[in-house]
Amino acid sequence: MQLGNLVPAIVAGVLSAQLALFSGKARAADSDPLAELKRPGRVLVLEHAHAPGTGDPARFKLHDCRTQRNLDAAGRKQAARLGERLRAAGVAHAKIYSSQWCRCLETAKLLKLGPVSELPALNEFPDRPQDRERDVDALRNFLAALPRDGGPVIMVTHPETVSALTGGYAATAAGVILKLDGSRVPRVVAEIKAK
Repeated sequence: MQLGNLVPAIVAGVLSAQLALFSGKARAADSDPLAELKRPGRVLVLEHAHAPGTGDPARFKLHDCRTQRNLDAAGRKQAARLGERLRAAGVAHAKIYSSQWCRCLETAKLLKLGPVSELPALNEFPDRPQDRERDVDALRNFLAALPRDGGPVIMVTHPETVSALTGGYAATAAGVILKLDGSRVPRVVAEIKAK
């Protein structure tokens, strides 16, 4: 190869390497699955943050947090940290729906991404198995009615609801992102792990 042809080849090689490096960094920045939530028609179905124990006390009352199993300090930190992760991924605001249980409502509020609306279809049902099918059906209808091109939606619920909806299991402050398609069974496009 002559010297005259060598210089453009070297420059092209350097530019190609820089472009590959830049593309790799861009892919790495977008590799956080939470970035998927920035795309239109995405829903994060999330299990509430850490609340020690299982179930609820026998004296449970829906609108009295003193009678429920609630978030502990670690759970509150976990929820706040997830909100920070979402903002870092570019999600500054979302429509947020929550189970009516206090641990879910508190998780949703600690995300600090917008007002929280109660959605009874997200409620827990282990102690009310007769309501399971009705609640899951209502939740599937709700998802089917959400706009496919809408902004981010976050649903804070219980592990049983995540499982009934997706067939998978979520740990505390973790979940899945669904892609809305107008059907009652939107596709899972990302899994979110707690950090």
